[in-house]
Amino acid sequence: MMKDPLQRIRQDVQSMHAYAIQDSVGMIKLDGMENPHRLPPELQAQLGQRLAQLALNRYPDGRVNDLRRALAEHARMPEGFALMLGNGSDELISLIALACDLPLSAANKFQPASILAPVPGFVMYGMSAQLQGLKFVGVALTAEFELDEAAMLAAIAEHHPSVVYLAYPNNPTANLWDDAVIEKIVQAQGALGGLVVMDEAYQPFASKSYIDRIARHGHVLLMRTLSKFGLAGVRIGYLMGPQALISEIDKVRPPYNVSVLNYECALFALEHADVFAAQAHDIREQRGVLLQALQALPGVHAYASESNMILVRVLGDDGAATKAFEGMRARKVLVKNVSKMHPLLSNCLRLTVGTADQNHAMISALGEALRD
Repeated sequence: MMKDPLQRIRQDVQSMHAYAIQDSVGMIKLDGMENPHRLPPELQAQLGQRLAQLALNRYPDGRVNDLRRALAEHARMPEGFALMLGNGSDELISLIALACDLPLSAANKFQPASILAPVPGFVMYGMSAQLQGLKFVGVALTAEFELDEAAMLAAIAEHHPSVVYLAYPNNPTANLWDDAVIEKIVQAQGALGGLVVMDEAYQPFASKSYIDRIARHGHVLLMRTLSKFGLAGVRIGYLMGPQALISEIDKVRPPYNVSVLNYECALFALEHADVFAAQAHDIREQRGVLLQALQALPGVHAYASESNMILVRVLGDDGAATKAFEGMRARKVLVKNVSKMHPLLSNCLRLTVGTADQNHAMISALGEALRD
């Protein structure tokens, strides 16, 4: 008899849940924090012509370095820093875990390396740690979704994490944390020789960035993505930091991880950055309109946002958010039910900011679902 080939798959992998992507066919899709705006028709035509001329029979060439330089200029990267590219931020998070998988020696015994991050937060921090065999340490935010300074500092002192992730702003809570607390965490992690990764995936919608402070520290990396910029389908993430650190992490990056189509799309977008800046401006304005409408809606509490999403808590018994989510989905509006993600998110939904028409449909669907 043949043995079960599943025995060759790691048991922890078999017991984990895959990253879930909701079926959005026929829906107003407001669950993935995507830019709701497409390229204007004239730019679509220009991009199509440009992509048609690419040598798809060849591996990516030195043109990828043009993208690295363009992103460095776009992000105002400090002198002495370097930039590496990933297939979205997800790949960069995995590469950081791979590069930093160095066991911690304590009392003549080796302990697995660890990754530390506030929770609730981006699920890929923990998932990438698990897949790489690292320990993930999640430190709960306060009830107001702020950093718990004492708990964060205590966890750093206890676990000596290889990497601390700080999302700025955070997903799914959409808030920016206190700068003074962030600096204390950065200093504590640096004193132990660990890395800090500031994840600025939602920077186009935030009022502040860490880019102006990053040069103060030799152990802080800054990660961004073009997904929220407006190119979620292109899959371009980038990591900036001191050249010595980036050079080492870049060694574990697969060759040709960014395709010719991807980097040419990204270069084209950066050449038309004003178009995407106008789209981000519209999203920020729509966020304000949407927040006002949510605050006037009985049955929910909406939290302030520095991102292109708004977290709302559905008031009522346990399961109220799930009921509202299902009611919205029945009305062809798809949002994200995060109520089971963490106890602090009990009865919470995450709403992506869309166009004016999409937001109006979302508010109507939510209001009707709450009255069901």
